Amino acid sequence: MTRFQLDHDWQGNMSAPRARIGESVKIQLLLVLCAIWVLLGLVGHAPWKPLESTGISIVKGILDGGSLVAPLASGAISLDIPPLYYLSAAASAKIFSPIISIHDGARLINAIWLAIILLMVGMTGRELWSRGIGRHATFIMIGTVGLVISAHSLSAEVASLACTATGFYALALVKRRPWRASGLFAVALSAGFLSYGILPLLILLSTALMLPLLFKAWRTPSFAKFLCVAILIASLPIAVWLLMFHDFNPSLFAAWVSKNLNSFYLTNHLYFARILLWYAWPALPLALLGLWHYRQQLLSKPKFQLMLVFFACTLMCLGFGEDTKDINAFPLLLPLVALGAGSVEHLKRSTAAALNWFGVLLFGLIGGLIWLGWLAMVTGYPAKIKSRMQFLSGLNEIHTNWLALIVALIITVIWAFVCIRAKQTNKSTVTNWAVGMTFGWSLLMTLWLPLIDSAKSYRPVFSSLSHALPAQYNCINSLNFGRAQRLLFNYHTNIKLQPFETTQKLSCDLYILQDDKNEGKMQPGQEWNLIWSSKRAAERKESFRLFERVK
Repeated sequence: MTRFQLDHDWQGNMSAPRARIGESVKIQLLLVLCAIWVLLGLVGHAPWKPLESTGISIVKGILDGGSLVAPLASGAISLDIPPLYYLSAAASAKIFSPIISIHDGARLINAIWLAIILLMVGMTGRELWSRGIGRHATFIMIGTVGLVISAHSLSAEVASLACTATGFYALALVKRRPWRASGLFAVALSAGFLSYGILPLLILLSTALMLPLLFKAWRTPSFAKFLCVAILIASLPIAVWLLMFHDFNPSLFAAWVSKNLNSFYLTNHLYFARILLWYAWPALPLALLGLWHYRQQLLSKPKFQLMLVFFACTLMCLGFGEDTKDINAFPLLLPLVALGAGSVEHLKRSTAAALNWFGVLLFGLIGGLIWLGWLAMVTGYPAKIKSRMQFLSGLNEIHTNWLALIVALIITVIWAFVCIRAKQTNKSTVTNWAVGMTFGWSLLMTLWLPLIDSAKSYRPVFSSLSHALPAQYNCINSLNFGRAQRLLFNYHTNIKLQPFETTQKLSCDLYILQDDKNEGKMQPGQEWNLIWSSKRAAERKESFRLFERVK
């Protein structure tokens, strides 16, 4: 039987040296960790605001026969971003619709996008440094706090990060394989634009243009050819979509172009720099260590020039063009992870041991608290903890999901085994951190998922409203409904609200209000009769009331 392996950058010989002893075990651990980390959290819960309300509304619109060229959220009058990510999510939802709900099926497309992210991060680490460093980069990326809290959401930012990571790898590869890098860069530019708009394109192109402007090493004919060919290839699919969009709806196209041209007026650079203190952990401290260790080479070696310029260009583009939302900081992780991966080998033994034990204690504490909370909900002891869990989640009890319990037990055993048996080395520090992060995330998404979903989901509220609706009515006016709540209302009930803020008249038979605890309740006139009121089980601020016009 012919045996072959695929090298990290698809070399011409398509072969790799025979694995060293223990190498296959490390690769298997990496693949298992990536699979667990990627898959858990994608299914089993309703769409959550604020990250998923727009995405699920657009996906629903596509599946209901809406436009494929410029799909809009319910009630939207302008396009936010191009459709590639939402088209892929809709296709995934359609494929899995016979067995799971639309939102779970749509969210499963993130498995592909996340796999691309982890693959490109690992290949970038290997290309910039050496064989084996790619695993460090992937482990660091898995263990990064900012990525895990948002990467499993139905959000186009995930696709944007995948494309940006691909472009970053292409820039790392260009010195050795310029034509192959050119093709990858073209894919990153076109897919990034078609999935998220102009921002990924600006980040990648500004980096590619600043490198030769600032550093002689990048000022070569080969790099110029790489960039020109990539732009030429990428412009074709982008131009096709733009022409289709203009032909579909010229006024909508003009509004979208105007919005993009006038969107870079913000000054949020300090916000994105500040949140990296927790968002980019543990990549940030490792990257800072790398900056100090390689301080004499930062401006002389191309790999450091790439990482520094990419970070600076990304921070500039995000600061001018993105709102202050944590998920928008995704691209900043790429250069930090790449630099941090190359710094692992230079950790002092005492520093590596301290970081390793910090991770073991931190994730051990987190895991223990998750297990304790779950046991309290199942058994009733300790009673105070159960009472607190009920207060925070709104659930009185949870039913044991045996599959989730088995998965949680297996992951707990794996984490304990790794902590006990792993040798205390620099490499094991990032491995243990990645295992710990996967352990904590997995327990949340197995044992506590019903509790979290109860606290965050609008499905029970809007489902109960559907049962309270009269048999005959013409439409429903709304007042003070947030955008996320309105989109989720449409998704769960298939009813399109008529906002009073837009219509300035109450022409419908029904009138629904969203109340805020801090603002008091607005009382409609005597012609309205209250027929329903509710709120999320663990909600402390907002509630809903439905009125019917007295006939």
